Amino acid sequence: MRRMTRFQRRFSLALGAFLLLGAADPKPLAFAPWINGTDAREPETQVQAIDRDTFVIRQSVKTNFEAPFLYLLFGRDRALLLDTGAGGLKIRPTVDRVIAEWRARHGGRPIRLVVAHSHGHGDHHAGDAEFRDRPNTDVVGLKPAEVAAFFHFADWPRDVARFDLGGRVLDVLATPGHQPAHIMVYDVRTRLLFSGDMLYPGRLYVPRNHFDDFRASAERLAAFAKTHPIRALLGAHIEMTTTPGKDYGMEAPVHADEHVLPLAAAVIEELRAAVAKAGPVPVVDRHADFIVYPVPARPND
Repeated sequence: MRRMTRFQRRFSLALGAFLLLGAADPKPLAFAPWINGTDAREPETQVQAIDRDTFVIRQSVKTNFEAPFLYLLFGRDRALLLDTGAGGLKIRPTVDRVIAEWRARHGGRPIRLVVAHSHGHGDHHAGDAEFRDRPNTDVVGLKPAEVAAFFHFADWPRDVARFDLGGRVLDVLATPGHQPAHIMVYDVRTRLLFSGDMLYPGRLYVPRNHFDDFRASAERLAAFAKTHPIRALLGAHIEMTTTPGKDYGMEAPVHADEHVLPLAAAVIEELRAAVAKAGPVPVVDRHADFIVYPVPARPND
């Protein structure tokens, strides 16, 4: 077989990198300012579209200090709602409105809603009861075994599950540590990683008795990131300011000068390295865009 020229070898390597990392990234994420408690008249929720099939819902800090972010992704046959909020409001009307608007743009196409959770803490499933009697809806359980069964994990937490919304296949990563049923969702279409409470601009709470689980999840996440192009990470909260390394006080009622929601993919390796070097008694480790925040041991909540 004829040997490749130097140019051909370089072109082949470049093409391989291109196929691995994808073509030019989609346009950078550019959100309008989020509701942050500074306006007494702000609504209970705010919806921003990333594209015609991908939406971010923010709950007002005035309804609950957690002010979480929820994500709604549409495929041809199903829509995935990731988290149902922290309570203090009715979240379903906002979700139903976004779904109705999407259906209207698609000729009234029926769509099944799957309600899942980044993890099982109360500020991420407080709205579940609103969806239990909703027609054409599945509500995923909160325990690791229930999550693993629904998404068809072959080997929780070591493998990656695939979940097809209909022409839009998501990768579901098991990332226990912050909480035993924690997952992340990767969308190859947008190259976004929905990272829950494991990695976001804020205090990454890790029970000390689950720190080894968190460390193992960080290693698996870093390995995944090496083979999947990640445009940005979108987490479930913002707890930091625009000043690098500076967070808000606990249960802050206002988030003035709030850090941006998206995190660059480079923070994945930064987190992996930070937890890898943590000693047998981990301590608070402050970084520009996140804080590793060990807390006392907890049961498998």
